[in-house]
Formats: sequence, C-alpha cells, structure tokens
Amino acid sequence: MTVKLSKAEKKVVYDKKLCSLLDEYSKVLIAVADNVGSNQLQNIRKGLRGDSIVLMGKNTLIRRCIKIHAEKTGNKNYLNLLPLLVGNVGLIFTKGDLKEVSEEVAKYKVGAPARVGLVAPIDVVVPPGNTGLDPSQTSFFQVLNIPTKINKGTVEIITPVELIKKGEKVGSSEAALLAKLGIRPFSYGLIILSVYDNGSVFSPEVLDLTEDDLIEKFAAGVSMVTSLSLAISYPTLAAAPHMFINAYKNVLAVAIATEYTFPQAEKIKEYLKFYQEIPGSSGVLAVVFYCELDPTVNELASRLVGSRGVQSS
Repeated sequence: MTVKLSKAEKKVVYDKKLCSLLDEYSKVLIAVADNVGSNQLQNIRKGLRGDSIVLMGKNTLIRRCIKIHAEKTGNKNYLNLLPLLVGNVGLIFTKGDLKEVSEEVAKYKVGAPARVGLVAPIDVVVPPGNTGLDPSQTSFFQVLNIPTKINKGTVEIITPVELIKKGEKVGSSEAALLAKLGIRPFSYGLIILSVYDNGSVFSPEVLDLTEDDLIEKFAAGVSMVTSLSLAISYPTLAAAPHMFINAYKNVLAVAIATEYTFPQAEKIKEYLKFYQEIPGSSGVLAVVFYCELDPTVNELASRLVGSRGVQSS
C-alpha cells in the first residue's frame, strides 16, 4: 500500500526533482501546454524518453525552486528562465540536439473540434462541396450567411466560407456547424516558446537557421562594416583591401599627372602611350583595366591584411 504524501511533502519531492534536473541539464525548452490532454502529454514523454524529460508544475513553485537553487549553488544562469514562466508552460530538459527535440515535440499534435468560447488559433474556412445534410438544415446555414443549394436531396455549399477568423472566439452556431460537418479545424500540442542554452535565452526560430543562413547574414554584416568604414575613412580589416586599392589608384593618378614614377607606374604609362597612338581610343580604359588586373595590387593588399587574396571592387 502506497503512502499518500501531504501537499508539503509533495512540494519537497518536487523541489528535489527540479534541483537535480537543474544540476544535470544545461539545455531547456520552454513550451506552452494550452489544450494539451494528459494522454497526449504522456505520449510526448514516451517519444522524448532517453535524453529528455518533460516537467510540468505550478509557475510559483518552479520560480521558488529556481531561486533557492541559484542561491545555494551560485549559478545565476537559470534565473533567466523566471520571466518566461507565464501562463500554462512546461519545461523540457534535454541533453540532445535542440532542433531535433523541438521537431520531435511538434510531431505530437492532435486534431481537436471547435469548442464554444475557444479562441481560434487559425482561420477556419469551410470548403465548398456536398455536406451530406438533408434540406431541412438549410436554415442553419442561412443563419451563418453560408450560400448553399440543394443537390440530389442534400445541402451543398457553393463557395468557400471563412467561418472563424484567427483570434476570434468560437460561437455556438459555428461550433455546431463544424460538428455537423465533421470538421476538426484545430490541432494542439506543446508549442516551443523559448529556448535556454547554458544561460542564453533565444527564440525557437533560431533553431531553424542553417549554415548558409549564418554565412549570408555574416556576409551582409561585413558588407555594411566595409561600406561604413569607407564612407567615414575609418580603417577596419574588412575595408582595408579596398582602401589599399583605392590608394594605389590615387598614387597611379599622381604618377601619370606628374613626372614622378615607380615600376608599376612605368607600366601604366607604357599602356597609355600605346592607347594614345590608336585613333579614337581612350587612355582612361588603360588605367581602369590595369588597376583591376594588376596582380601586384592584390599581392600587396593580401600581405597587409593577412588574407590569401583581395578582390577589388
């Protein structure tokens, strides 16, 4: 015969369990559990068994346990969870890959009927077609302004109808109609609200980022830094290659306009002399092509910034 614990004893057991999880795990998914049934939650626990544990409980008790644990251990990282403990939420402690665990949780969604007074999480559209209802039900459709016709002794919906908009409460007429049509428009499951990883808290959308996305964002950031550096003439590693090439072009321009010269300038002067001997040609083209193609510029900038090569722009 099992001994029934008092409320105080249950709180002590819960506190020990939560503290042990805080000591053992460094990654937590905070999930909203609205409209999730006990059987559904049990299936989620079975699916995550092995490297993850789902913990539900009262927010006030969880907050208290986390604060006491932080004071005892000196680990303040878990205090970042406190602002997230609002509403009907649960904690998923895991040692696995956060993205894989999140995808596994998303598999356990169950279809649900539209109940009266429930706030619709999505738009509900009734599709056109035969409903299978007898003609005596036409008045029911008229109340909801749904266009119908009688076809072969049954009611047929003529056009798609947006019955409920996202965020609206489900009325008794809408719930009754969807029940008659056998439509279960909503699906419920644990929804990942936030992700905790070694003291950092971020949105679950971050888990969907790929390496290509990160490279693209990094490249965009480097491009912005380069543009800003060039605009204000402030040297940075990103802007250095462009600054060297621009300076090299300026030195070439001075050498061409004066008698001052150096080996690279001698080459461009030869090009200019050659192009000037051709009727209708422009010596400017020679300067541009030389500045773009001269490997000496690339090599010089490459050594100065410590990279393998520099592409001028």
